[in-house]
Amino acid sequence: MSFTVVDARQLAAAPLDAAAQFGRDRLAMARAATDDVIVLFATADHTHASWRKAMIEELAREAAPRRVNGVVAGSGANGQTGANEVMDYLARAPGVTGQVLEVAGSNA
Repeated sequence: MSFTVVDARQLAAAPLDAAAQFGRDRLAMARAATDDVIVLFATADHTHASWRKAMIEELAREAAPRRVNGVVAGSGANGQTGANEVMDYLARAPGVTGQVLEVAGSNA
């Protein structure tokens, strides 16, 4: 299964600014995908959870039957390894869509 990966790891620190930046700079790429989409997010505090979830859920509804999911992973080798593992899982889980999955312990 192939995915379009939208890299959203370099967004603004403030949640409203990050949501606006995502909409301005990355939303079109997610919408233009012709296959399933994974949006990669950097770890952030709880204030980012709501806008990320809403964005992924609405993109998934719009893209159906294609799938759209978000993956939150920290920087460094642990974060990348965890993100790769989650993407491998999503490739084998055809019913999962509209979810934001967070890699545990990936801040290193």
